[in-house]
Amino acid sequence: MTSSTAPVRPTLYGAPGWGSTLVEAMLSVAEVQYDFVDVEGFDEPGPMRDRILALNPLAQIPVLVLEDGAVMTESAAITLWLSERFPEAGLAPPPGSPDRARFLRYLVWLVANVYATFTYADYPERWAPGDADTLRDSVIDYRKRLWRFFEGEAQAPWVLGETMSALDIYVAVMVRWRPCRPWFEQNAPGLIAIADRAAAHPAVASVIARNFPD
Repeated sequence: MTSSTAPVRPTLYGAPGWGSTLVEAMLSVAEVQYDFVDVEGFDEPGPMRDRILALNPLAQIPVLVLEDGAVMTESAAITLWLSERFPEAGLAPPPGSPDRARFLRYLVWLVANVYATFTYADYPERWAPGDADTLRDSVIDYRKRLWRFFEGEAQAPWVLGETMSALDIYVAVMVRWRPCRPWFEQNAPGLIAIADRAAAHPAVASVIARNFPD
């Protein structure tokens, strides 16, 4: 008699509305069955932070634990892993595609530049305890300049042009973070149009609704 035990599924550690939303959406687009562990509160001392520290010494999310127990961190790395494991999901242009270089450039650009600003603007007291307000405001102003640049780089109807990719999922999630939608509507309407198209994808829509209920 053969065993009917179901294989272990990937486990995503995250918190509603945080960067784990990006990976949730990509897993959903790829139609991957996964378990989600809510570690909200991980950014403060306590059991949730201890739980993440055991997986990621930087105490950051998302953390994706694969079926074999391997730990994946860094959303860009997870994006590339998913695009290779599930190429039919269309998360990235395939190697050799004319759009591949632009995809790689903008994926790393978003994570290394825009995404990184949240580390400093969300917790300015950790980096400038004597002048936290000035640091926060300066970083947010810098983030706005970055988004203005990306507004000029993005094409239509998707970031890369005619084909949706994980870049559009990044935009759909990140326009919900500061400086938030009203600023984007006024200063980056092209990104709002991309965000709305991506958020209308059935797999992405359910994740957005779950993570941003308001």
